[in-house]
Amino acid sequence: MKNEKNIAILKEMAEKVRICMFNTLTDDGFHSRPMGTAKIEDDGSIWFFTNEYSPKSKEISKDNEVNLGYSDPSNNTYIYINGKAELVDDQTRKEAYFSPFVKAWFPEGADDPNLILIKVTPSVAEYWDSSSSKMVVAFQMLKAIVTGNTPDMGEHDKIKF
Repeated sequence: MKNEKNIAILKEMAEKVRICMFNTLTDDGFHSRPMGTAKIEDDGSIWFFTNEYSPKSKEISKDNEVNLGYSDPSNNTYIYINGKAELVDDQTRKEAYFSPFVKAWFPEGADDPNLILIKVTPSVAEYWDSSSSKMVVAFQMLKAIVTGNTPDMGEHDKIKF
């Protein structure tokens, strides 16, 4: 039950941020790029659109371990996800998840022959969320300095899938 609740929290937080740093492995180390989240399903799987012939597609085909970093400093929300990626050619999902935002990269729409989906199946995720205002966060930090205690920075949890 806790896992379902945490997935729902994670889904809500990531959908608000929407853009993540999508990190793949190469022979030279990590390769990062910003990516817009197309869909997060109730099981926690995260979907993205990409070009089937892009470097990230080749990187995923070689080593499918990826990590995603979502960050919204204005709302003190941070999410880190490790998982496995796979390239999925599913026309029904392409049509369902396609948006005007994606059309900027794929003007032919969901029928673009180069369009493919990336499905990330998380193995572990960690999030930090302090929906408090900057003033409250600053007060908590000042209070911690004065009292010598750790500041209360909101919710933090680790989810194993």
